[in-house]
Amino acid sequence: MLWTDLHAKIHRTIRMRHLFARHQRLLVAVSGGQDSLCLIKLLLDLQPKWEWHLAIVHCDHRWRSDSLANAIHVEQLAKNWNTLFYLETATQALTSEAAARNWRYQVLSAIAQENNYHCIVTGHTASDRAETLLYNLIRGTGADGLQALTWERPLTEKITLVRPLLEITRTQTKQFCDDFHLPIWEDSTNQDLQYARNRIRQELIPYLQTNFNPKVESALAQTAELLQGEVEYLETAAQQLQEAATIETEEAPGADGLTPVPIFPFRLNRRVLQTAPQALQRRVMRQVLQKILPDAPSFEHIEKLTNLITAPNRTQTDPFPGGAIAQVQDDWIYISTEI
Repeated sequence: MLWTDLHAKIHRTIRMRHLFARHQRLLVAVSGGQDSLCLIKLLLDLQPKWEWHLAIVHCDHRWRSDSLANAIHVEQLAKNWNTLFYLETATQALTSEAAARNWRYQVLSAIAQENNYHCIVTGHTASDRAETLLYNLIRGTGADGLQALTWERPLTEKITLVRPLLEITRTQTKQFCDDFHLPIWEDSTNQDLQYARNRIRQELIPYLQTNFNPKVESALAQTAELLQGEVEYLETAAQQLQEAATIETEEAPGADGLTPVPIFPFRLNRRVLQTAPQALQRRVMRQVLQKILPDAPSFEHIEKLTNLITAPNRTQTDPFPGGAIAQVQDDWIYISTEI
């Protein structure tokens, strides 16, 4: 096997970041594009050193006329590499990026759980990380959205999603595929500018490279990496602050007259929260709202609840989505989920 600088880099990244352990069962998502082919080739080459149990999975979204041929192409590659192959085909065409992504992760998690794979591995790169940062920044987000594409995240209690290529750009994966003569399947939807991410990839990133910074992808990916560490720290600090602000619990007899139940799901001490920086106050309120609201809280929701920390006594919010209401009573913010 030819050992390249990219092999050494990924081997070092996996070891230093503890992304995988020896003998783990890894389910590798392969679309047939350059990034996923680069990923599976690297993992297959590193397999003797780590003794992983590798398998390839392909998801056919049925949103292209050549999707079946694409799936057959990936299956043939798996056979050539003597690697176990799984194929999942959507029962109906998925027409949006969000719907496709949700279906894909549900399918990958189900296959991994059924076949006892510890990790699902995807070929997201530094270029994807840069595009995600720009995409979320344009839509409006905080630090969490800017660092959303992380090295790993739990999908279920026992299955982790891992992205080992986050320091590798798309230019590098293309060169790697060319060097090893890997048969890339060109996805025609990548050229469709009706998708915002494609416009960022095809128009915005090249413009920034030409007019501002030729290495803008790596620079933005580095920013996302820095933000990831800061977000992890702030989330931990906010959780500690939330626990300190909810020490007391007010209970009443339940329906059986005996078992105590909380009168209010959340009862936050304003005096404790007032001593904290605003950044932590907002994170506490977001953590609380994530447990109450049916969907992710918006900036307006978080601000509405955060303002109660210094609001006059008896101040009350209008209902949040789902019917929850927050109100101030002396040193406390009470949040009721009764509709």
